[in-house]
Amino acid sequence: MKVKQVKNSIGPRIRRKRRALERVPRQAYDFFVQTTPIDKGNARRKTKFTKTGNLSVIDADYPYAVPLNKGHSKQAPKGMTEPTIKYIKRLINKIARIV
Repeated sequence: MKVKQVKNSIGPRIRRKRRALERVPRQAYDFFVQTTPIDKGNARRKTKFTKTGNLSVIDADYPYAVPLNKGHSKQAPKGMTEPTIKYIKRLINKIARIV
């Protein structure tokens, strides 16, 4: 019996998906900052992205972050978190379809 090796096509697809998934936290941060309302720019300036190992954190480090996130701004009536979560879901679905 002969065994024939078939081209491994799954490896490159997995690598593409992994690379795309690794970019999601930073893309989510960029979207979050973009969604943050602008008055004097303080909220956008004070929003930080930190990555420690596998953990990525978006830190809105200003006293009025909670009211802004609850929609107390005409510029972001849905806050920043809810739209960012929807954005992440769209990214993940797009990545899942990568061939």
